[in-house]
Amino acid sequence: MAYSIQKDKETLGEVLRKMLLIRVFEERSAQLYGLRKIGGFCHLYSGQEAVAMGTISATDPSKDYILTSYRDHGHALGLGMDPGAVMAELYGKETGCSKGKGGSMHLFDVEKKFFGGNGIVGGQIPVAIGTAFKQRYLNETGVTLCFFGDGAIHQGAFHESINLAKIWQLPVLFIVENNEYGMGTAVSRVSSITEYEKKAAGYGLPGYLVDGMDYFDVYTKTSKAVERARKEHEACIMHVKTYRYRGHSMSDPAKYRSKDELQAYKEKDPIQQLFKHMVKEKMTTKKAYETLEEEIKEIVESAVTFSEESNEPPISSLYEDVFSD
Repeated sequence: MAYSIQKDKETLGEVLRKMLLIRVFEERSAQLYGLRKIGGFCHLYSGQEAVAMGTISATDPSKDYILTSYRDHGHALGLGMDPGAVMAELYGKETGCSKGKGGSMHLFDVEKKFFGGNGIVGGQIPVAIGTAFKQRYLNETGVTLCFFGDGAIHQGAFHESINLAKIWQLPVLFIVENNEYGMGTAVSRVSSITEYEKKAAGYGLPGYLVDGMDYFDVYTKTSKAVERARKEHEACIMHVKTYRYRGHSMSDPAKYRSKDELQAYKEKDPIQQLFKHMVKEKMTTKKAYETLEEEIKEIVESAVTFSEESNEPPISSLYEDVFSD
């Protein structure tokens, strides 16, 4: 595999660490959901780690906004949110990042400019237009990254928003995380075209096809799109082809796809691709990876313990944070 960029050992080491953190966190969350420690809806990100890390690595955390869908754990952890605060939110505890009131689908961190997950399909897309408009109106140099799934691209809000992004010259990247299925329906059964990057042409904007299983491809193309958005105030559509290893949500056994299909994607696992590249470049070793894996497991277990020991939100907080002064 040919990579168009070479990043230093320290930077790639941190990317690998966060991708592994996302994977271990998600798999532990699945176990906890089965034990009924976590309730409500829960959409896992296993298999899509390169998308979150490849895009976030190309942003400036001091001025760029991130918005995503209900499948938001990976973005939150990739941005550096505290695993304890994220897990506590899944538990519905008051120490969670949304004080236990949002749950899995509504992670949020204003300091990191993460305007979070959104439980409504496509609901975050118009909100991203708002943050990008603010950046443009105040002559800021930041950009907005808006993530959504292949199902959300058929929502009217998407078309209305991308039209406004073009007219108002807003610095927003529309990032379609195409994991092949909208809930349990294959994209080919519901999309007149499956090359989503081509939709950009209808609005006079650029479109990019991205290999979402390859961190380097995601990083390289996002970097170019971000730079263009900063300098030229131009939006774009990034069609990122990826795959989720588990069902749409924890209630989905994913029987609509074959074991061979799943295995074919796992052979292109984004974490293992990055790890093998780093071994080849003598940036890490198998032993170092195993040590890192154990460290990550301890971090996740500490997050679980923190969540277990935290209190539930008091009844008196029910009406707090409903309105803004």
